[in-house]
Amino acid sequence: MQQLLEQIGSEQPVLIAGPTASGKSSLALKIATQLGGVIVNADALQVFDCWQQLSARPDADELAQAEHALYGHVPYREGYSTGHWLRDVSAQLKKPARPIIVGGTGLNFTALTQGLADIPPIPPEVRAQAEQLSRDDMLAALDPVTTDRIDTLNRARVQRAWEVMTATGRPISTWQDETPPPTLRRDTCMAIVMNAPVPWLDDRIIRRFDQMLEKGALEEVRALQNDWDIQRPSSKAIGGPELMAHLNGELSLAQARERSIIASRQYAKRQRTWFRARMKDWTQVSADALSN
Repeated sequence: MQQLLEQIGSEQPVLIAGPTASGKSSLALKIATQLGGVIVNADALQVFDCWQQLSARPDADELAQAEHALYGHVPYREGYSTGHWLRDVSAQLKKPARPIIVGGTGLNFTALTQGLADIPPIPPEVRAQAEQLSRDDMLAALDPVTTDRIDTLNRARVQRAWEVMTATGRPISTWQDETPPPTLRRDTCMAIVMNAPVPWLDDRIIRRFDQMLEKGALEEVRALQNDWDIQRPSSKAIGGPELMAHLNGELSLAQARERSIIASRQYAKRQRTWFRARMKDWTQVSADALSN
């Protein structure tokens, strides 16, 4: 840990990416308390006000140790895209304190350090049409360049590409090729990717989800039971649909727990694939070694 801290320059921005449950927030807090800085959220679900436990947002003790930004600031009924996040984080970067940007949403880091295409808003009728299509149907309509760039197993990414193609008449890959300069250049930052052995991470995922349940994750979901919409971005939180199915009598709690853990493992696998493909030039750090 000390060797890693010594590599970070004075006031140098820090980026920390890694799969779920790999200890990113702990590393960010260590950097903030020892070297100074504001911890800035780059996770797509920790922005929503409804998920304290289920998204593993920093708790009161962590918030007391260092300044945090962009956590729980978005009402759960609202949409929140990478574009929204980039605007919010751009405002944060204008402040004098060192940013320590941490999260597991790879697309946010890519947009930050490589730029984000200025794609027009998607009309509601196009989005409604997309919701009625299967992932395979949408994939079949995309151009080869786009399918090579996106995670084709991730319905949200496929749907986004289909919506852009349908709404603008141009592939999302074309829009991406016209991307403006990045908000924060990668070569100005200490950029860290947390790696972890799969068995070690799987054990962490299990223990963390059980801790979420103990601390009130089920009650968070119950609070939304009469206002649940699976199409909202906030409803994509792993464990949300599964625990809601339990509350609606469709699953036992044990089944909801098991499905949530499996979904978390699958998500971690997709994250690792993204980081290996797109963050080869980042500093690779062994998460299990740092935790010892």
